[in-house]
Amino acid sequence: MGRGQTADMWLLGNLPQMLPPHRYRLATAVTPQEATALGLGWRLGQYRFNRYQDPVPATVAELVLPETADAAYVEAAVEAAYLTRDLVTTPANDMGPAQLEEAAQVLAVTYGADLTVISDGDLEGQNYPLIYAVGKASVNAPRLLDLRWGEFEAPKVTLVGKGVCFDSGGLDMKSAQGMKMMKKDMGGAAHVLGLALMIMKLNLPVRLRVLVPAVENSVAGNAMRPLDVIPSRKGITVEVGNTDAEGRLVLADALWEAVSEQPELLVDFATLTGAARVALGSELPAFFCNHEPTATAFQQAIQSGDDPLWQLPLHEPYRELLNSKVADISNISSGSYGGAITAALFLREFVKPGIPWIHIDVMAWNIRSLPGRPEGGEAMGIRSVFELIRQRFGGELGV
Repeated sequence: MGRGQTADMWLLGNLPQMLPPHRYRLATAVTPQEATALGLGWRLGQYRFNRYQDPVPATVAELVLPETADAAYVEAAVEAAYLTRDLVTTPANDMGPAQLEEAAQVLAVTYGADLTVISDGDLEGQNYPLIYAVGKASVNAPRLLDLRWGEFEAPKVTLVGKGVCFDSGGLDMKSAQGMKMMKKDMGGAAHVLGLALMIMKLNLPVRLRVLVPAVENSVAGNAMRPLDVIPSRKGITVEVGNTDAEGRLVLADALWEAVSEQPELLVDFATLTGAARVALGSELPAFFCNHEPTATAFQQAIQSGDDPLWQLPLHEPYRELLNSKVADISNISSGSYGGAITAALFLREFVKPGIPWIHIDVMAWNIRSLPGRPEGGEAMGIRSVFELIRQRFGGELGV
């Protein structure tokens, strides 16, 4: 979906589930951009999560893409969205750290990428203490997934995704209602795997690295405790003000590893804060950026398609709210407001100055059904990030 598009991408999004299951064509001539957008909206509307349903629901209506549509882009965007939706919607008993590793392995085999995994006690031995601390109480061993793809000389793009496969809250346990949807707390990991699929399938000319700290935040005798002080990969110490603010802990170690290679662009996705949802609602992800030219370019990429995000500030005066009396930093703010901002400021501590970084705080879930976007797990913002990467580093495909 590109600039100059006039048709609403979601115009046909409900039709696949409403029409008889036949093949349809557009009777009206449309521009190539409109053909691509309408085709994508239709295909996203075909999605059903039916892994646990027997018998499987009947087939849905098909749209024959106009010849002018960018079929390769539509196919890649649909596969990326379906993968993201499937991973997020799958319950935690079938989507733990091991299954997230399996999903990454499938991508690696399919697209000729290399996948390295550091697991369980090796995390501590190889200096990922925060990832290990969060995940060690689960019977499902924590791990760091590290996928690499592309030509060595190409521009480095690194994606980091929060992979908390279930979040009980730890010893600061969530309420039953607060815990109910925590199978989706690995939504950030699902997003970066979906985005990686898009990048690799459409062969963007980048050196891609994907880092996913995959853990389960559980309760056991060896679980981290409130006010524990834990070292980080960066070398600074973190006081655990709340064990339910675990996502930023695992991201911290992964981000510090990510910046060790000086990528030209670093993007993380995370289902990080309820504060971002309070500020912007469930359908508009928040993003933060430490580099104004990159933020401006990202805003332009967002405008090129119906995949919205909204920038929130890295408001510097709030940084002191993360001060700790006993450690270098606390993982929670001393105040009760601006939680999305203070979480982003915590993550920024683990990003070297000068490396363009975008942090995306995403819901990863549709709480209502809209055309092309059924209730359940959702990919939010990956097409916009794809377009930023394409515009910045090259590639013939446009959306």
